[in-house]
Amino acid sequence: MRLSLIAGYLFLSVSLCAQSPAQLKTFRLQEVKLLPGIFNDAENADLKYMMQLSPDKLLAPYLREAGLKPKAESYTNWENSGLDGHIGGHYLSALAMMYASTGDKQALDRLNYMIAELKICQDKNGNGYVGGVPGSKELWAAVMQGDVGAINKKWVPFYNIHKTFAGLRDAYTYAGNETAKVMLIKFADWFVMIATSITPQKMQEMLKTEHGGVNEVLADVYALTGDKKYLTAAYSFSHQAILEPLEQGQDKLNNLHANTQIPKVIGFKRISDVTADSNYNKAAQFFWQTVVQHRTVAIGGNSVREHFNPSNDFSSMITTEQGPETCNTYNMLKLTEDLYLSDPRVSYIDYYERALYNHILSTERPGGGFVYFTPMRPGHYRVYSQPQTSMWCCVGSGMENHAKYGEMIYAHDQNNVFVNLFIPSTLNWKQKGLVLTQHTNFPEEEKTSITINAVRPGAFAINIRYPSWVHTGALKVTVNGTPIKVSAKSSAYVSINRVWKKGDVIGVTLPMQTTTEQLPDGLNYEAVLHGPIVLAAVLDTTNMRGLLADDSRMGHAAQGKLYPLQNMPMFVNASLHDAELIDPVAGEPLTYRAQKLIYPARYSSLKLIPFYKIHDARYVIYWQRETPESLAGIQKKMAEEDAAAQRLAAITIDMVNAGEQQPESDHFIESEKSGTGVNRDRHWRDARGWFSYQLKDKNKETGSLRVTYFGRDIDRHFSILVNNQQVAQVTADGSKGNGFYTEDYPIPADVLKSSNGVLQVKFQAADGSMTAGVYEVRLIKK
Repeated sequence: MRLSLIAGYLFLSVSLCAQSPAQLKTFRLQEVKLLPGIFNDAENADLKYMMQLSPDKLLAPYLREAGLKPKAESYTNWENSGLDGHIGGHYLSALAMMYASTGDKQALDRLNYMIAELKICQDKNGNGYVGGVPGSKELWAAVMQGDVGAINKKWVPFYNIHKTFAGLRDAYTYAGNETAKVMLIKFADWFVMIATSITPQKMQEMLKTEHGGVNEVLADVYALTGDKKYLTAAYSFSHQAILEPLEQGQDKLNNLHANTQIPKVIGFKRISDVTADSNYNKAAQFFWQTVVQHRTVAIGGNSVREHFNPSNDFSSMITTEQGPETCNTYNMLKLTEDLYLSDPRVSYIDYYERALYNHILSTERPGGGFVYFTPMRPGHYRVYSQPQTSMWCCVGSGMENHAKYGEMIYAHDQNNVFVNLFIPSTLNWKQKGLVLTQHTNFPEEEKTSITINAVRPGAFAINIRYPSWVHTGALKVTVNGTPIKVSAKSSAYVSINRVWKKGDVIGVTLPMQTTTEQLPDGLNYEAVLHGPIVLAAVLDTTNMRGLLADDSRMGHAAQGKLYPLQNMPMFVNASLHDAELIDPVAGEPLTYRAQKLIYPARYSSLKLIPFYKIHDARYVIYWQRETPESLAGIQKKMAEEDAAAQRLAAITIDMVNAGEQQPESDHFIESEKSGTGVNRDRHWRDARGWFSYQLKDKNKETGSLRVTYFGRDIDRHFSILVNNQQVAQVTADGSKGNGFYTEDYPIPADVLKSSNGVLQVKFQAADGSMTAGVYEVRLIKK
């Protein structure tokens, strides 16, 4: 529609962008500054955390591998147990983003120092390589000679060095460090050398292990240089076993390690962007669609114990303490941004917003510290990193997450601005002479306003996102206080085209509704949302062992007491309209009660507040939903299942889920002629050679080793050794039926006595045979 303007300007055109606009670009972080608010607070806490880290400690693995003397000892935890150097790579990216976002000089000085020291390492290596992988020279020499199995003897080395590769790119693209650009291209040459040294078949075999987004950065280097050798290498580093089903629209993701796959797909998308490869683009689009629609919980995260749970069974999401991993959502947001910019659908921003507020924002403790797993299990809690002890992947991605909040608030095409997120901020589009400020207390207030602070003459459009959570026709827009009639619907943009002047103000009202949302498989658990904001309840603040992580290998997981699920508060209602029974608390923004819903009565006074506000506490996000009739039966069943799980947990000293990447890494997997797979949604490992784990028993109280097998394995002959002493000879003859079963093997006292608190459990195939598939290994108390 068109309306005349009293103020002497030509016209105001308000329309609905029902179709996606053409390709967009984000603004540089330097052009968007956060104003006071929850995101600015998170940015400041992140900067403080980053400045507590020692650059020389982070640089130590790089210097060591270059044959130079480190200036300080390396950090412990993941930084000295096989993934040495990965945090240093993330640190480059985070420093560059933080400097771009804030202009903080200390961040820039740190970045420049890191780059200068890494250049010394790269120059010393002499071949473009720069990394902290233990035994780098021997490893990469073996790989280039065709021994791609050498990769499996290290802790995901390509994943590790991808962080440095990406960090060099970010140091140049975000912070303009020219030395980093030169180093990036030299490192890309090294990756090209890897790709051209081995056959395509061996490359695909090697890509079965986690390797980050090497293909993405190689595509970026191609875009930077125009040299097609980098594009060829990007294609070489693209895992066809993942790509091909996605191109065909096939979801083959069940039980795969989630964060191994997401960076690969980011690479597919980046390749498609620089080449217009429609198949790679189709693969990325389908992956996003199936993960977001079928594998994502209310907070925007995904995965159980780092793996994609079956899309039709989210029961493990409720029972485990290892819920959605922060790194997964970090990477899903990167993929979402890339997809949005080439095809600017509001649905991408709807997901981005959901994940940003409810997962990413929630994973930083206000005083500093990052979260690895966010349990969906009712009544559990999260663990927070500490700067000197915690060197997990989610610390690295966490430092990046809170340094780039300005990236997707706004976007633009050649002339027009798109307002995507309702975050207090200032945009300075120097190229167009436009300065605007967004003032908002969203989500605690259902409105935002945009003030034009400076503008050059000429008409252009400011496009306001119409979120999916605002009902059709409910979004209200004013310009300088005058209401604008907009025929619009959600999941589109409202486009306001006019000749803008300094002082113009756009007002936007964003009515939010309280809703409930089930798990994607329809399991009778539901979350409560107000608009896009997930609401949760604080249960208590007790029994949170390891709340602040030490430097132990599994310090990132909340290993405190699991509260019985049947004792957790739930929703009980005879009707299907739970949201109608959730009431706002007067005088407390975004605070609700559900006294008419919550059972048992002792929990009825619980308050529901934004999950991003809950820290240092046990909480409930997902509420079991029952009717009065179903309550008694389901509680009895849950009590029986939970009691069995509690009994097993009480007698377990240490355990490993065989075939799952991170649990195996945490237990120092070693193997020869070994493979993994999935049966009935459970992972297994077997071998024609051997495999081993290191399990801990610091109090020397183990009585036996409990191993889980599948009954149909046949003609498998193998031995089990503990600290190199045979404790059992096993024959699997297929006689145990079509299901899983366990066997207990006593551990001799002399083995335990001489163990130093660590038991190496080894499965060794007999000559000409192989081990059974091993699903789980536990140390059981006497």
